[in-house]
Amino acid sequence: MSSYLGKHAQYYDIFYQDKDYAAEAAFVDECLRRYGPLNGRRLLEIACGTGNHAFALEKIGYQIIASDYSEDLLKEAKKKAKENGSEIDFRLADMRSLEVDEGPFDALICLFDSIGYVQSDEAIGNVLQNVHRHLIPGGLFVFEFWHADAMLKHYDPMRIRRWPIDNGELLRISSTTLEKEKKLAKVSYDIYELHDDNSYERINETQVNRFFRVAEMDDFLRNNQFEPLTWLNGYAWDEEIGEESWHILTLAKAV
Repeated sequence: MSSYLGKHAQYYDIFYQDKDYAAEAAFVDECLRRYGPLNGRRLLEIACGTGNHAFALEKIGYQIIASDYSEDLLKEAKKKAKENGSEIDFRLADMRSLEVDEGPFDALICLFDSIGYVQSDEAIGNVLQNVHRHLIPGGLFVFEFWHADAMLKHYDPMRIRRWPIDNGELLRISSTTLEKEKKLAKVSYDIYELHDDNSYERINETQVNRFFRVAEMDDFLRNNQFEPLTWLNGYAWDEEIGEESWHILTLAKAV
């Protein structure tokens, strides 16, 4: 379950520079106001990456402990926190063995399809039990997962993208294969840092992420003391979920 190691973590914010973290955080804030505990402002984030959602939520007024199992991603997050005077407490933690003493929290978030990294049924159950244990009664779990219907019908076996950087460009080749029975997507990243002097650096990393059907995730939640409240087609209230829906944002209450 290792991912975003070394330079891959350093490139993270370049790869996802077009992602509208502020808008997504504002939508999560609306979810918490609609469905979360009254005046609940204490959040725990798992799989926080380089902290972009956490920073945006902090600006809205939330008190956040943000965790990830990648030391390299957390290094980037802590560097940005220091540069921007953020008070977010970034922690090294694996969602499969989560232990945060400051709980319970009003809400817990796990965005950008990160829950799928744990892959197995047993691990998903462990994560949900850990999440439940860190929430107050009635606390809200807001998380996002890859949607099986879209993945099975529309996945792209190969994608190539480029980004300009100082003295060159980044080239990323993503090769994806599916294990359909296990609902796993295996993505191999070949990343080249191409320099203007014709030299280059290359890194390779393979990530495996699970995708889910809504009914399947509903069962996981109900079997682990959660009441599903709503299933959303990404960060929108009024769009129906269908075969074109890649990301399902889920709101569930701890019971």
